[in-house]
Amino acid sequence: MLDRPPTTLARIIFSMSRPAGVDRERLAVDMRVTARQLFEQALAEASIDRAFQRHIDCERRVMRVCEDLYQLDSYSRVLVIALGKAATGMVNSLEMQAGKRFEGIIATSVDPGPQLPGFRCFHGGHPTPNDDSVLAAAAMLKSLFALDSSCLVIFLLSGGGSSIAEKPINDEISLSDLIATYRALVLSGAPIGEINTIRKHLSAIKGGRLAKAASGAWQVSLLVSDVPDNTPDALASGPSMPDSTTIEDCYAIAQKYDLLRQFPASVRELFDRRALEETPKPDDPTFHRSRWWTLLSNQALLEACKTHAVKQGFRVEVDNSCDDWDYARASEHLVNRIRELRKDFERVCLISGGEVTVKVCKGGIGGRNQQFALSCVEKIAGENMTVLSAGSDGIDGDSPATGAVVDGTTLARAQAKSLSPADHLKAFNAYPFFEALGDAIVTGPTGNNLRDLRILLAY
Repeated sequence: MLDRPPTTLARIIFSMSRPAGVDRERLAVDMRVTARQLFEQALAEASIDRAFQRHIDCERRVMRVCEDLYQLDSYSRVLVIALGKAATGMVNSLEMQAGKRFEGIIATSVDPGPQLPGFRCFHGGHPTPNDDSVLAAAAMLKSLFALDSSCLVIFLLSGGGSSIAEKPINDEISLSDLIATYRALVLSGAPIGEINTIRKHLSAIKGGRLAKAASGAWQVSLLVSDVPDNTPDALASGPSMPDSTTIEDCYAIAQKYDLLRQFPASVRELFDRRALEETPKPDDPTFHRSRWWTLLSNQALLEACKTHAVKQGFRVEVDNSCDDWDYARASEHLVNRIRELRKDFERVCLISGGEVTVKVCKGGIGGRNQQFALSCVEKIAGENMTVLSAGSDGIDGDSPATGAVVDGTTLARAQAKSLSPADHLKAFNAYPFFEALGDAIVTGPTGNNLRDLRILLAY
């Protein structure tokens, strides 16, 4: 949907102040700054604190969670299981809204900061598990098995949870085997939903198995989602939700991406014998006392960006059609789309959410957002166009950056430094390219995770 912003003095001044001899480099710098500002403003608006303020409150020991009420004094124990990159922030926000009355377990891949009273903290690995990931999963299972119908468990789930806490379904699968399996999945080029389908069926905690461990208790899950809105059970591989995927899906995905030869022997053997075990489905009694609420998703990020872009005088369109596309196909589509829009409108902002995929064939330093941005460099060379792609979690692949910004001057600036976009693209080595130009976006871990945001400006 194309939004028509109000006519403002700023827009009129901009329109009147673009003589033929306008300093193109100055304009490019301004638009790179504008793109970065739109990204930062969207992150600030779609914060976890604001989401909890909207959806959670507590008065006289009655906690409201969206449309549900929980009389906290009626439970013998309230246990919180917080899992994902936003785990610590979600616990802090929960306590801000409902008071410091909770206990539980926090598993996160970012520095959890000072120890929270009543909580055990684990520093799990991402994008592959580590020793703390296994310890966190074991601690969660032990705590949940001890609950009964007098107890309430609050699951706080966010992106990255799949690797941050993990226990293999089979004891024959070692941690090194688990790491090799995760690496094969992450580098396969498969979208996150398909990756998590296999993760669920290889895990003792995913695909509803944490919920099953706490099947005697009342359960509510609060989600800060980095997966498509129509597949919430893919978030952190769905440890507290019914699984919509099956073992047959796993076998098909493994064949589709030729994964068996990349898996370690202990995992490959399960596939060869077709010995994967099915996960709990919606009709499982485990979920009769369960509720799930999405507090934040990629949509919140898009809406916030859209609002600020309209205020800046841009005509705005949102195009999410390339979610889970290969990065090269997605960049071609979005660049062509904004060119079409630019024919009709002077200042255009095209916003795109979700994630693109990258099948890594050799190892450089970078991530999907920088790879996407790098693939746009030659496409938009010489044009009055700016492209930003960045992750809301502050992390892009194995680089220190969360994304990058490019424009019509990037190719010339790169050539002046003897940098070849094509060579860096082919080597999956985007970060050194952008770091050399000063166009890498570095925020550090944000404590949030709402998928990626792509902002294209034409002017």
